[in-house]
Amino acid sequence: MDSVDVIVVGAGVVGLAIAAKLSQKYSSVLVVDKNASFGEETSSRNSEVIHAGIYYPENSLKAKFCVEGKHQLYQYCQQRHIPFQKVGKLLVAHGASEEASLENIQKQAQRNGVDDLCWQSQAQLKISTPALAASAALLSPSTGIIDTHSYMQSLLAQAQNNDAIFVGRTLFISALPNTQGFEVTLNSQGEDITLQCEQLINCAGLHASSVAQAIHTMPSQHIPKIHYCRGHYFSYQGKSPFQQLIYPIPSANGLGIHASLDIGGQLKFGPDTQYIDNIDYQVDPALKAKFFNAIVKYFPGLDAEKLQPDYAGIRPKLQGANDGFKDFAIQNEKTHGIAGLINLFGIDSPGLTSSLAIAEHVEYLT
Repeated sequence: MDSVDVIVVGAGVVGLAIAAKLSQKYSSVLVVDKNASFGEETSSRNSEVIHAGIYYPENSLKAKFCVEGKHQLYQYCQQRHIPFQKVGKLLVAHGASEEASLENIQKQAQRNGVDDLCWQSQAQLKISTPALAASAALLSPSTGIIDTHSYMQSLLAQAQNNDAIFVGRTLFISALPNTQGFEVTLNSQGEDITLQCEQLINCAGLHASSVAQAIHTMPSQHIPKIHYCRGHYFSYQGKSPFQQLIYPIPSANGLGIHASLDIGGQLKFGPDTQYIDNIDYQVDPALKAKFFNAIVKYFPGLDAEKLQPDYAGIRPKLQGANDGFKDFAIQNEKTHGIAGLINLFGIDSPGLTSSLAIAEHVEYLT
């Protein structure tokens, strides 16, 4: 039986970051993904935002890894010439109650180590961002945007330079723990193959719980339910009236329908949140009315004719529709009792921003 040191299941942005990191420590790393290429699911269907780390409860993994990961990601982009822009974002309020929420958000950000938020008055906003309707806003100068595909390409190239191998169209079938690690069965392009590995990293995103269920002796009580939370995006034709990202006050299960820009300057709006039972990336054009009503609160000059359905992404949430905050779940032997196995569950936003910090943490756990 052929053997490798590490198998990483899932070639999204976090799986690739882990592969790039572990390939510096281990001589043979194999990354597999059921899709033909890397990053075809959650990693290529998001807002492409580098988050500041503002909202998450202090001492949570999301707060810690987002703040650490943001600094690492900007440095990585500069060193490796990944397209990015530190455009900043405005978190906007309408009226006294939302302004009170902004004040609480600013305090939360400070507790998380984000101390660069600036209060913007209505008068300041009228000068800086005349298309925006808001009674006040918080400016987050360290929020940015990134070309996620270029970033993933760079992570893969880094891993491959360290002799890691990526194989697409390869389905994880099962893993059987043994004294040397795991006997792993994969189906690669229709053919079953069995490999021995020392370390097994389950980083399968939407499918992480299914992968965990196929690992023999994995205790079922440590396999959480992954909730599929679809977010739709609408593009906006023509020149953007905003140079920064515009975010409403966060809602219970997301950051609200916000305005973001891609590296090419294209304005888009989204995501909303819709819990679904099956993976389905359809964007119903009938959602346009819902989007219009949400956006027009902060962009009263919105032209409905320029608003067009674009794409959807699905977040692998641990948080159900009526649940409170759920953190990233990163399990090792201390959690489930299986040496050499690391499971990553619920890596939704800010997973992209946190990717390098998560990879560093996984390396420490190995």
